[in-house]
Amino acid sequence: MATFLYRLGRSAFRRRHLVALIWIALLALAGVGAASAPAATSSSFSIPGTEAQKAFDLLEERFPAAGADGATARVVFKAPDGQKMTDPAHKAEVHQAVDELRSGSDQVANVTDPYTVQAVSRDGTTAYVQVSYKVSGMELTDATREALEETGTEARQSGLTVEIGGDALQTVPETGAGEIIGVIVAGIVLVITFGSLVAAGLPLLTAIIGVGIGVSTITALASVLDLGSTTSTLAMMIGLAVGIDYALFIVSRYRAELAEGREREEAAGRAVGTAGSAVVFAGLTVVIALVGLAVVNIPMLTKMGFAAAGTVLIAVLIALTLIPALLGYAGKRVHGRKARNNPQPAGEAKPNMGTRWARFVLRRPVAVLLVGVIGLGAVAVPAASLEMGLPDDGAQPTSTTQRRAYDLLSDGFGPGSNGPLMVVVDGDKAAADRTATHIKGLDGVAAVTPATPNKAGDTAIITVVPKARPSSVETENLVHSIRDTTGDDVLVTGATAMNIDFSQKMNDALLPYLALVVGLAFVLLMVVFRSVLVPLKAALGFLLSVVAALGAVVAVFQWGWLGSLFGVEQTGPIMSMMPIFMVGVVFGLAMDYEVFLVTRMREAYVHGERPGEAIVTGFRHGARVVAAAAVIMIAVFAGFIGSSEQMVKMIGFGLAVAVFFDAFVVRMAIVPAVLALLGRKAWWLPGWLDRALPNVDVEGEGLRTADASEDGERELVRV
Repeated sequence: MATFLYRLGRSAFRRRHLVALIWIALLALAGVGAASAPAATSSSFSIPGTEAQKAFDLLEERFPAAGADGATARVVFKAPDGQKMTDPAHKAEVHQAVDELRSGSDQVANVTDPYTVQAVSRDGTTAYVQVSYKVSGMELTDATREALEETGTEARQSGLTVEIGGDALQTVPETGAGEIIGVIVAGIVLVITFGSLVAAGLPLLTAIIGVGIGVSTITALASVLDLGSTTSTLAMMIGLAVGIDYALFIVSRYRAELAEGREREEAAGRAVGTAGSAVVFAGLTVVIALVGLAVVNIPMLTKMGFAAAGTVLIAVLIALTLIPALLGYAGKRVHGRKARNNPQPAGEAKPNMGTRWARFVLRRPVAVLLVGVIGLGAVAVPAASLEMGLPDDGAQPTSTTQRRAYDLLSDGFGPGSNGPLMVVVDGDKAAADRTATHIKGLDGVAAVTPATPNKAGDTAIITVVPKARPSSVETENLVHSIRDTTGDDVLVTGATAMNIDFSQKMNDALLPYLALVVGLAFVLLMVVFRSVLVPLKAALGFLLSVVAALGAVVAVFQWGWLGSLFGVEQTGPIMSMMPIFMVGVVFGLAMDYEVFLVTRMREAYVHGERPGEAIVTGFRHGARVVAAAAVIMIAVFAGFIGSSEQMVKMIGFGLAVAVFFDAFVVRMAIVPAVLALLGRKAWWLPGWLDRALPNVDVEGEGLRTADASEDGERELVRV
């Protein structure tokens, strides 16, 4: 592989005009496709195989007017102190709001009158209007949302307190500010790392081009493939991360080859042949992690994973072709002015921080290993108390109308009113009435509404209001109790039940997903490193960093430790997608650092250095680059912590902490300590397995052999 990539790098360097034009043309083509494609909406959300999904499918077939899978809004009215919502003036104001909501948009399916459906609190101070829509919250038009908000604004003018909850106001979280901060920090870190604006600009430029092509392609195909408006978010986050990382690795190796006295074209070829090999295998591990999301069997996640994997492949191709082409344009400016004016001959450079740290670890490997493992183990302890769920309006900041509506409903009707259960009975009204009577006797039930049959009389809906809040363990137990004590013709659904089923499905898929991703990556790393223990160490180190990161997330967002520091206003269960999402993203980035750092050690070892010397060589050339890449990713992810969305805040915090633990504790401390203790055993591979695995020559041994042959030919000519 190294020889092939070496030729590819030299060819891209020589034909830089053609390569640059091809990538510019692809970017323009993707941009035109995105601009001419119809606007993306949210992708259809389904959870195959769950009871909640079966109920939705049954309602869509027999009770389409129910709008079970559409968005909902609750307009909550509270009377001024000393007054009641049953006062004639307030009733007239509510009826006017109901009329405005019904006529405000053709996306409205149904609007309830609180005075006819018993949606007035017992003390008469609070009432709410339930609005059901024909489409999901992400598919609502801006005009529909504006009509909803204007109704609330007009009602407030009468002196009523009016707040709006539900998923109708749900929008795609704005992430642009976080990305901009990440790019700015990336630029600063790259300038410090390279000491050259040109060298720092190359990774940023190529990463933006790759993300532009990937996201534009997703936008162009969104309507055809039902990708949805949120699919590009993951692709953008991952594409920006790996795009900068891969370009950073190759530019750094190119500068190292120049420092050894090689010509520019030869240096570009060798950079792609060696560091490019690491990029290819690092990219494959990321692709495995993202494509592996198909194991969860949730179509939306599968599409997101495949779309992000496509963006990663683009980043790999750009690193292997566009980077050497742009290096051809950069010339000597790839070095900073100081390095250009005072070049240091190879071998005369002072030991850098990576060299000094590696030697420190080699002197005290046991102490470093124990401190790293015990420290991460202590941080991981809270993960044993992990509770998964999906955040509701109760997790929103108190400054939002959704949170205020949630609190008003809780005070007036009880916490469970924020997440009523929809029970679907596949039978006549008599069967539904018997089911309703049975449910009334279960623990945790606050209220049960009379059964509402469809026109055919073969299906009915019962609304059950739990006593506890939607995301509580008590409500989850109630859902299981209804399912366990009723027959197969009774199905529980609704947003709360769907969230419970979604969390359970994600929990059930976590171990198979881990086994698939880690197993395939283990085989891939055995091919790269020609070792059994190095891949095993890489996988165990990754698991340790992920569990530690989950422990930190639980401590902050579930227990509330240091919650005020990160703007956590309401503790609760951890978002169900968080563990799998963290595993997929962090695994890909962790293997990037592992492959780049340890490949350089393996290269030095294969070329004759002792195990300890190889560790120092790997850190001398790779530690600065890996540290820079990690700081960039931490900055990108940390930029999302400032979001008002609890889910976005949690993802940003979790990923930033996970990258910090993995890059600086696992890869920089535990990995060299373990390799130092193992010595030559670290590179042991059974003979039969060595013969069975393909030899991909990541270390560039083929290039070294070619050099030796060329030197021999020159010697013969001189003789």
